[in-house]
Amino acid sequence: AFCDARIPHMPKVRTAAQWKRRADKMRSETLEKVVFRGEAKAWRDAETRVEWLDTIPGGPGYSIRKLRYEVLPGLWTAALLYVPDNLAGKVPVVMNVNGHDRPKGKAADYKQMRCINQVKRGMLALNVEWLGMGQLNTEGFNHYRMNQLDLCGTSGIAPFYLAMSRGLDILLAHQNADPERVAVTGLSGGGWQTIFISSLDARVTLCNPVAGYSSFRTRVYNFSDLGDSEQTPNDLAAYTDYAHMTAMLAPRPALLTFNAKDNCCFAADHALPPLLRAANPVYKLHNAESSLRYHVNHDPGNHNFEIDNRQALYRMFGEFFFPHDARFDAREIPSDSEIKSIEQLNVPLPPNNQDFHTLALQLSAGLPRSGDIPTKVGAGGKWRRNALKGLRDAVNPHDYDVEAEKAAVVDEEFSATHWRLKLDDEWTVPAVELVRGEPKGTTIVIADGGRASVASEIQDLLARDQRVIAVDLFYFGESRITKRDYLFALLVAATGERPLGVQSSQLAAIARWAGKYDRKAKVTVSAVGPRSGVIALVAANLDARAIDGLKLHRPLSSLRDVIKQNGSVQKTPELFCFGLL
Repeated sequence: AFCDARIPHMPKVRTAAQWKRRADKMRSETLEKVVFRGEAKAWRDAETRVEWLDTIPGGPGYSIRKLRYEVLPGLWTAALLYVPDNLAGKVPVVMNVNGHDRPKGKAADYKQMRCINQVKRGMLALNVEWLGMGQLNTEGFNHYRMNQLDLCGTSGIAPFYLAMSRGLDILLAHQNADPERVAVTGLSGGGWQTIFISSLDARVTLCNPVAGYSSFRTRVYNFSDLGDSEQTPNDLAAYTDYAHMTAMLAPRPALLTFNAKDNCCFAADHALPPLLRAANPVYKLHNAESSLRYHVNHDPGNHNFEIDNRQALYRMFGEFFFPHDARFDAREIPSDSEIKSIEQLNVPLPPNNQDFHTLALQLSAGLPRSGDIPTKVGAGGKWRRNALKGLRDAVNPHDYDVEAEKAAVVDEEFSATHWRLKLDDEWTVPAVELVRGEPKGTTIVIADGGRASVASEIQDLLARDQRVIAVDLFYFGESRITKRDYLFALLVAATGERPLGVQSSQLAAIARWAGKYDRKAKVTVSAVGPRSGVIALVAANLDARAIDGLKLHRPLSSLRDVIKQNGSVQKTPELFCFGLL
């Protein structure tokens, strides 16, 4: 519900010109405020370096040229260009992207088959490797580590986008490329790549995303669709949604392919209808209703880009790229004997190739850039004000009001009161208040393992005459989402919120409530674990009046440790708060 309320709805427009203004704004904001933040601006402006390597025989009528290109300075990827023999004149070009096929990547059989069928129809087919797959299947390229760049204030999504946009650069630089006939297609993560680049780069004139995406709002209620880091980048939903992106394709031809019994994600019955509802009216405004197509695969119907889905793509090529060619046949050309091995398609990459982790290590070396902390008494006022503003900008906090509801009261050797702490109309935080004798102060306890994991710490506090309020903030203990929790944390960040901002705001609000609830006692926070320690530090800075002191158990020594230890957003999502370092 928290995310749903923040996902934009499709705007109401009455003319194609009105839509164009809205689409241009969404495209511009997404590129400037989501994709190219921080060092990514310099990456965008770097020259696309391409190195053409050897050419190998393909099959009857074509060859395969191996190449590698620089996505950003020091980070190279591999690609294959399928080239027809006796190439002449301007021909269509296709960028073929792939999804989560870690061992095979660009060598996946179904991907090779569609590239072969494209080149045999006289097209230039570029088969690009995806970051983290195939030849780039390394720990440093794991997509959940792109968020290390986010922590440094540089967009982790940028390398993904640049890998695609530079692939288009290479295709369109070919002397035989027809800029009027430029296609992108791919399965799963490749389907995500297809909609992302096609909606944001108008050079793409036809696209076919296959089982690769759904609206953010659809994902809220269909957990199988919750996207990985690159599909759910920070703040994307603050400016656009995948439903809007589908409409942004208009009036260009688009084929939305989904599978009826998808055993992975984006099943046709729930993923497709909202996209069509968003895009159909916009295509109608452009008098291009026939350019928006969809195909639902029933055989085999699972997560696939097999022959039925491929032939649906070939039909699109025939209708929009070869409309006057009576000889065009959309049936797949049998080419099983031409499928190459992973070794045959291997493209040598430079040694010491950069990846997400090495890039983050470089970026973090000079961070933070806020200058040395003043040491002279009275000299830190301006520094602190600036630092606090930066902190608030990074975590996007909320000033929640607490409505406390008693759930149960138990009297044993100490008094235990169970509370439901309602924060505005958005969150309910479970808490237990423990009192033995006459308390001399109040300590709020939070822990990485949830409040049930800190019984010994609570016993020690009770022995020191503390009123203890043990709480489970968002994402911890009783408040933890039981399945794919980190994907929801990514979605929270995609809406413009931050998990760390939610958690620290909850803690600050509970501290304010505790201070009013027991006006005689000062409120301190005891945080157990590195994640809780960061939350407590942020909360204490957000509301220094409410939190009188902190005790941190096993805290981080620096946020840079998260990067040095090659941390993953799967395990500590709030620590990858964009720009916090």
